[in-house]
Amino acid sequence: MNRKQRTEMFVRLKQANPKPTTELHYSNTFQLLIAVILSAQATDKGVNAATASLFSLAKTPQDILDMGLRKLKTHVKTIGLFNTKAANIMKTCRMLVDHHKGKVPRDRESLEALPGVGRKTANVVLNTAFGEPTIAVDTHIFRLSNRTGLAPGKNVLEVERNLVKNVPPEFMHDAHHWLILHGRYTCIARKPRCGSCAIYDLCEYDAKVDE
Repeated sequence: MNRKQRTEMFVRLKQANPKPTTELHYSNTFQLLIAVILSAQATDKGVNAATASLFSLAKTPQDILDMGLRKLKTHVKTIGLFNTKAANIMKTCRMLVDHHKGKVPRDRESLEALPGVGRKTANVVLNTAFGEPTIAVDTHIFRLSNRTGLAPGKNVLEVERNLVKNVPPEFMHDAHHWLILHGRYTCIARKPRCGSCAIYDLCEYDAKVDE
């Protein structure tokens, strides 16, 4: 894609969804962090189902520490890798209380130092909670970026760097949400819904499906 095509792509995505946001349910930044940790290799729908009861009881790191690991696991046991995720969440809550006064830090280094928080999770929190122009590359965004020609790359870090370089600045803040939603519901893995795609004529995918 050239610069004109990339700009037009985001103009159309914005027209279709002027105020995109995450589909994870949360009421504060701490809950967003926990939801994103749980969402690794899991669906947002599955995470929301699990956190509905958890978040009614846990609104702060101390709440989860008071709850304890065993009870935490009962809330998240329907989510893949729940044992590891629950252990990481307990460690993260301890660090938040001991080193950040119970608050979620807003710098990348501190976020990535938390157990269970990698670059992708940090990017989601920085963007969604703190308004930073970051892009978290998941499987949907990786696929879409390569298929369309928006920001091709051999790995997620390369795609992220190319997105930061290629996404027009005026669309940078919301680009993460537009791309993930488009990849989740239109540019799906097995059979992309090219026939209902708003950017069909801009996309450089060789195997478009005309349905």
